[in-house]
Amino acid sequence: MSAVFPTVREVLALDPVRHGAPRVVAGESGLDRPVRWVHVAEVPDIATLLGGGELVLTTGIGLPADDAGLRAFIGDLADVGVSGLVVELGRRYVSGVPRVMIAAAERRGLPLVELRRATPFVRITEAVHALIVDAQLTELRAAEEIHQRFTDLSVEGADAAEVIRQAAELSGCPVVLENLSRQVLGYDPAGESAELLLDGWEQHSRRIRPAGRTAYDPDSGWLVTVVGARGQDWGRLLLRWPASGDPPNAAPPNRLSILVERAASTLALGRLIRRDAEGLERQLHRTLLTALLDHSRPVDEVALRAKALGVALDRRHLVGVMVRHRADDPAADGGSEAGQARLRDLSEAVGQALREAKLTALTSAVDDNSVGALLALTDPAAEDRALSAFAEALRRVRLDAATGRAASFASAGVIVAAGSGVSSLREARRSLVEARQIAEAARRDRRDLPVFRLPHVGLAGLLHLLRDEPRLQTFVERELGPLLEYDAQHPRERLLDTLRAYLEQGRNKSAGAAAAHLSRPAFYERLARIARILDVDLDSVEASLSLHVALLALEAVRTP
Repeated sequence: MSAVFPTVREVLALDPVRHGAPRVVAGESGLDRPVRWVHVAEVPDIATLLGGGELVLTTGIGLPADDAGLRAFIGDLADVGVSGLVVELGRRYVSGVPRVMIAAAERRGLPLVELRRATPFVRITEAVHALIVDAQLTELRAAEEIHQRFTDLSVEGADAAEVIRQAAELSGCPVVLENLSRQVLGYDPAGESAELLLDGWEQHSRRIRPAGRTAYDPDSGWLVTVVGARGQDWGRLLLRWPASGDPPNAAPPNRLSILVERAASTLALGRLIRRDAEGLERQLHRTLLTALLDHSRPVDEVALRAKALGVALDRRHLVGVMVRHRADDPAADGGSEAGQARLRDLSEAVGQALREAKLTALTSAVDDNSVGALLALTDPAAEDRALSAFAEALRRVRLDAATGRAASFASAGVIVAAGSGVSSLREARRSLVEARQIAEAARRDRRDLPVFRLPHVGLAGLLHLLRDEPRLQTFVERELGPLLEYDAQHPRERLLDTLRAYLEQGRNKSAGAAAAHLSRPAFYERLARIARILDVDLDSVEASLSLHVALLALEAVRTP
């Protein structure tokens, strides 16, 4: 993709300029500067009327006669940021521009060009301005296409993979979506090697540090924008520019900034949208469960609507329940038809199990992987009995529905997780969220429990279930970010492993050195370096505890 404005080099290649037999006599290193406009000037104080980026044309008639005046003229043009100076020979200067001008322009890196043959300046200005206008129109058309493409994707509810693919297709550049902990959520290599693109991604990403929410990092060649909605940032979208370019560190055109921002907005919107293809009653159940989870409706309204569905929630003991498959089916992601069918089967099994156990509940799929239920019990003492009856009924229903897959079910099965019982609908969200977190954490637990409750989830499991939470990722970055960045710059030292060995050995330095396979002096020196990098006291129990939790959280974030 070309930039909106032509460079000085491109201007010199235009026919009206070539007719003047141009010769670059100074500032050749600046020939790739963009030309924002062309300005004809015959007065020495023209710099005060310019805004930067202009290519100045002159015959030199009004320029100062003394060396100091010529130096000041060149200096003023360089200070204001003009792209170059073109001097037509013949009227003021016959054989060439003065040496003092050449020396001053070379010193400031300002392209100075002689036109050795008379050329109407109007033809040059017309040609350059037409080039600029055409490029701007091309840019506007491209921006319009970008806007339309991502508007269509938003309306269609396209998944993240499709949004990323479209961004790569429109730009012709590799695109990567990552979370706040620099873990890749999706990518499109745009025809390049995916292995090379993602090799050592976390360390590479930590070196990409642009200034601003949308900015280009010329050192790494990545255009970056933050992804988030409603004030909650949860990732970054990165586009590598240039796939090829001259010069190699040239900033990408404005339309690519527009592209990554529109793609990021579409990704953020898609995360908020939940597509639903269920029956009307199930939709109503889902609407009410979602309202409790998202606080999108007053609880009194939820109670009234639920009662109209035959589910009384007032003056009941409420228990949030989440059911999900223990293992993901690689052939059936949540957005595919197979994934939707798998989730629908589970939702129907949960509904039937509730009926067989004679339990009253709101129930529906609550995301692409989980089916939720809010049990409404008349007797709080019946909570454990009701959960056991539901789990047993669900097991029977699934075995009856898939007797040919009974062995598979017995080994993998589903996870039933329940939150703490509450006595008010206003507290129901807490129970539902707790159940969702327990279900996610229980995927790492190999025990075959009928119902997982909060006491079954340890710290590692808790952090695993919170791994997609931006606040946890922010905590990890705050505690370990400087050390992770140091390791990215010095991969052979592996100070993170040193810190892990120290903490896992209960801060016993001798045991830590042995675990890290280092001599004690080397281990002590590395600990001192870690303390300086993180600005912490590793002998402090509180500081070490915080770092140990951050390490466990980092492991959870990095583990799919």
